[in-house]
Amino acid sequence: MPSSNEVTRLLRAWREGDQAAMDHLVPLVYDELRRLAKSYMRRERAGHSLQTTALVHEAYLKLIDASQVDWQNRAHFFGIAARIMRQILVASARKRGYKKRGQGAQQVSLDETMAIGDGRDEELVALDEALKALSEFDARKAQVVELRFFGGLTHDETAEALRVSPETVRRDWRLAKSWLSLRLSGENLDGA
Repeated sequence: MPSSNEVTRLLRAWREGDQAAMDHLVPLVYDELRRLAKSYMRRERAGHSLQTTALVHEAYLKLIDASQVDWQNRAHFFGIAARIMRQILVASARKRGYKKRGQGAQQVSLDETMAIGDGRDEELVALDEALKALSEFDARKAQVVELRFFGGLTHDETAEALRVSPETVRRDWRLAKSWLSLRLSGENLDGA
């Protein structure tokens, strides 16, 4: 795995318009993007029309369009990549059609071992909608979930990406999981 400093240096050079930096960056991050995509696809239903490589390539195309992002570091890059992959899979689930939440959708739990969709499009969409609601209520907690759960980052990497302490990330992670759990169970939450 390449050093975090090298990836950060290349991200910043790319942001400043150095196309060669992007050419050097892709081989360094490709395996990690594939691992991330493989993790997502393992949680999808069997026979999903989108394959791991296609997910990586689609995310890569969107990342190229994001060249003007103020890349902070490696963790920030993979956090954005995780968000893009999640958006691609949610769009795919919506495209296939799903039942509206509350009309037969399964209850979803959020923990580090949870399968995102466990093969059910409506669960992925419900989780996405709950995460959007959390973002409106508390954007940082939603970012913590995105980086930790979807991006696979550690507490320390998430803290670095968000420029907060690891303890703040741990606290936000606990509270966000509780909030999302209540939201996904159908509980009415004040302010959301």
